[in-house]
Amino acid sequence: MAAERISTKTIASISHVIFDMDGLLLDTERIYTTVYERVAAHYGKKYTWEIKEKLMGRPTLIGAQMAIELMQLPITPEVFIKESQNIKDELFPSAILLPGAEKLVRHLVKHNIPIALASGSATKDFHSKTTNHKDFFSLFPIIVLGDNPDLKHGKPAPDQFLLTKSKFKDTDVDSINILVFEDSPNGVLAAKAAGMNVVLVPDERLDKNLYHDPSVALISLDHFQPELFDLPKYDS
Repeated sequence: MAAERISTKTIASISHVIFDMDGLLLDTERIYTTVYERVAAHYGKKYTWEIKEKLMGRPTLIGAQMAIELMQLPITPEVFIKESQNIKDELFPSAILLPGAEKLVRHLVKHNIPIALASGSATKDFHSKTTNHKDFFSLFPIIVLGDNPDLKHGKPAPDQFLLTKSKFKDTDVDSINILVFEDSPNGVLAAKAAGMNVVLVPDERLDKNLYHDPSVALISLDHFQPELFDLPKYDS
């Protein structure tokens, strides 16, 4: 598929930015697919794209429960998580940054735009995934992960983005002036429920009926135009 903007809608002036991580900044969705395929194959089952669509962006326990139900696996969520974790520990350090991620984040930092990371990833997995990208992730002064004790509900509930918003120094920032970057349908729903604008950078296989009407949908972060949201334009 050629790189192009898929769709746009009403654009708001943005002052703060929140990033998801998996499948947006890091290519870990590829790794999750391998992990779940291996676990499923161990029980004679198949992990399909249709199942993955339903799991993307889910908290770990809920995702495990859904995976077991959808693939009819004869194990408990705890066993699924344990078996998955062994494979994750092996593969996560190989994660690479996705196109446009470093360029955009460093651009926002350069222009003093407040940024934060809001990932459903558990702390242990976060450190494994970011093993080779410590300098890049040190650019985020705010990181809210899926096992944060103050987080009551994962995506598609708005809790994680609202909790992240509360960490900004400008505590009175209006949600409409916050831009979220997401790759999953559940992430889009969560951002919209929080009253925020959202850019969707989906897997090209994602059914467009699951886009949930983001502010902008892009093939890649490489094609994001900051000026559309009144953010500083990239240097020529």
